[in-house]
Amino acid sequence: MNKILLLITMIPVLAFSQKKEVLRYFISKDSLIGVKNQAGKIIIPAEFKDYTGIKDGELLQDGIGSETILFPGGKKGDQYEKNTFGYVYDRKGNFLYKPYLYDNGADYFSEGLRRFVKNGKVGFADRNGIIVIQPKHDFVSSFNYGYASFCDGCDWENTEDEHKSIVGGTWGVMNSKGETVQPLTKYSDKDLDLDGKYYSYPFRYSEKEKSILAFFEKYNKIISAVHYVNVYNEMSEAEKKLLFEIVERPQENFPYYQVNTYDNKKRNLAAFDDLKFFVTKDGNNVFIINYEDKMIPFEKWLEEEIKQAEEYQKKHSNNPNKFKNNQN
Repeated sequence: MNKILLLITMIPVLAFSQKKEVLRYFISKDSLIGVKNQAGKIIIPAEFKDYTGIKDGELLQDGIGSETILFPGGKKGDQYEKNTFGYVYDRKGNFLYKPYLYDNGADYFSEGLRRFVKNGKVGFADRNGIIVIQPKHDFVSSFNYGYASFCDGCDWENTEDEHKSIVGGTWGVMNSKGETVQPLTKYSDKDLDLDGKYYSYPFRYSEKEKSILAFFEKYNKIISAVHYVNVYNEMSEAEKKLLFEIVERPQENFPYYQVNTYDNKKRNLAAFDDLKFFVTKDGNNVFIINYEDKMIPFEKWLEEEIKQAEEYQKKHSNNPNKFKNNQN
């Protein structure tokens, strides 16, 4: 068995969590939500409506993504701002930004960045709440493979349909620094295809980072097999090949490399944590976060995925993308 996986199972997950001040929600007499510290000092006044069932005295989470506090409800006395959802504060009680509204909730972090809205313009903040890209465009997509599309002079189409589209305006593409980039005149298979225009491969790695990615490449076939076992259009081996890229590096309050998984068209498969991996700063330990926000060692996660893939195939023997547990 691979030495790195033996090491993974021996080290408690708690060893990698950073200690933060204990904070708790509290509920005012008029049923509004605020935050206090362990000593009972009010950090954030009770001004927010709650639609999630928070209990008085409930602990705030203390894990990945907990460097800021999201209040998903409206704020007492504040006027709603178009395309926003909730309010984000830091753990000291400072207001940071209003997240962009996405899929009836606050925008997700994609490649380490979350959209926010200020004065009708869209920008990006990192998981520490730091503004990385200033809000200056009317709309910006979330980041995928190092790039995001933006437009100015555009708006949501005027329709009653649940899923609306952005129409009109002038469009462009930005990199992760917020810089407008132009398509390539000459390109290779490594570059990103956006609607028939190609943009240069955005990732650069140290030797240490290359070794981290080599670990995932070793398990490419088995991860691909469990991912595509329930896809009902038959795929070639080339079509099923996955791509792994480091989209976040260790920083304050985040001692991990985040590795995202992409399909062969460079579409992000890690958008909702399904194939999003976290590697410790020393490069020796790999985890995935489950739907209960618990960090699961890679080996344990893969064993469970293999088990589920085998059970699925027993019940659906006509699946075209056959799972074989001999691919690593």
